[in-house]
Amino acid sequence: MLNKKNKIQKKKEVDELFKKGRSSFDKFLGVKVLKTQNKINRFVIVVSTKVSKKAVERNRLKRQINEVVRLNLKRLEVGYDFFILALPPISQKNYHEIESLFLAHCKKLKTLS
Repeated sequence: MLNKKNKIQKKKEVDELFKKGRSSFDKFLGVKVLKTQNKINRFVIVVSTKVSKKAVERNRLKRQINEVVRLNLKRLEVGYDFFILALPPISQKNYHEIESLFLAHCKKLKTLS
């Protein structure tokens, strides 16, 4: 589980990130990134009801994405806000496939160190 300091909690900050951030999307996952003045990376993970109507499945996906982020936090460059959006086909992916998708997006957005 990510620390509270690594989560974006204010709607205003999420809206700014969504409007001004650079993005990378495929049919499974979308990632938006915005450079900030912070000394840490912060994240928002969104899994909507379009992915699954069942809260159990949405929460499982959130936990998996959360764990992918937590374990790869040291590999990311410092000072970014991330918006991670799970798209409906991601429910057929396993943990390792989700991890490789996330890292591919980070590489594309040049946030890997």
